[in-house]
Amino acid sequence: MTNDPSQRSESDRANSWIVVMPVVFIFLWSTGWLGAKFGLPYVEPFNFLAVRFSIAALLLALFAVATQAPWPGIRRQIWDALLVGALLHGVYLAGVFWSVAQGFPVGISALINGLQPVLTALLAGPYLGERLNQRQWLGIALGFSGVALVIWDKLGPLEGQMTGALANVIGLVGITAGTLYQKRHGGGTNLRWGAAFQLCGAAGLLWILTLCFETGAIIWSAQFIASLVWLVLANSMGAFTLFYILIRRGAAAKVASLFYLVPPLVAIEAWILFGESLAPVAIFGMAVTAGGVALVTKGTS
Repeated sequence: MTNDPSQRSESDRANSWIVVMPVVFIFLWSTGWLGAKFGLPYVEPFNFLAVRFSIAALLLALFAVATQAPWPGIRRQIWDALLVGALLHGVYLAGVFWSVAQGFPVGISALINGLQPVLTALLAGPYLGERLNQRQWLGIALGFSGVALVIWDKLGPLEGQMTGALANVIGLVGITAGTLYQKRHGGGTNLRWGAAFQLCGAAGLLWILTLCFETGAIIWSAQFIASLVWLVLANSMGAFTLFYILIRRGAAAKVASLFYLVPPLVAIEAWILFGESLAPVAIFGMAVTAGGVALVTKGTS
C-alpha cells in the first residue's frame, strides 16, 4: 500500500472513472434511438448510417495517426476489426434505423435490443466457455416472455410493425455476434485503430445497402446536422469506445448485462421528447424482461 498522496489521488480518480464509465455508456447508448428519430425525416436510414460511419471512421483514423497509435501488427487483426464493425455497428444499427424510419416505436426497438444480455449469455457458453446455471436458464425464459408481452400489446397484426420487429431482431443478432467475436478475437488490437477499422467495415456494408436500396438523397437541415454530429461524436465514437473498453475489462455476458438498463431509459426519453407511451401490460412485460435478464447476468463472470 502506498503512502504517496499523488499516487493515491491518481488511483482514486481511476477508480471513480471505472464506476462512472457504465453510467456514461448507458446514457450515450440510449441516445442513439433519439438521434435516429430526429435525423431520419431528412435522410434514408442506410444512407444516414453510411455517412455517419464514414465521418466517424475518418475522425478516429486521424486521431490514431495524431496520437501515434501502433498499427495492427497482424493483418488478421484488421480483417477481424472489419468483420466486428460490420456486425456490431452495421447490421445492428441498420435494423434499428430502418425500423425507426418505418415508424416503429423507439421504446419497443430498445426493448427488443435490450435482450442482448440474454442472447449473449446463452451463446457465451459454447463460444467463450461462460456457462449458465439453472437460475440463468430461468432468466432466459422470463426475458423472452416479457418481450412477448410487450410486442403482443404494442404491435398487433400490422404487417409493417411486424417487419419492424424483425429488423430489430436481425440487429440484435448482429450486435450479439459482434460482441462475442470482439471478446474472443479483438483484444490484441490497438483500441484507436481497431475502432477506426470497425467503423470502416460498417461504412462499407451501409454504402452497399444504400446503393442497392435507396436514392442517397439528403436534406441538410439544421436538425439533421445536429443529429449527425451527436451520433458521430457521442454514439459512434463515445459510446462504442466505452463499450470496447468494458468488453476488455470483463466477461461478455457481464458487460452485455448493462443493456437491460437501456430500454427503461429510452422509454422515459421517448415519453418526454416524443410522447410515446406504454400500456400497463407492456410496462409489466418490461419489468419481467428486466428481471429475467438480471437472473441471467447475476453471478456471471
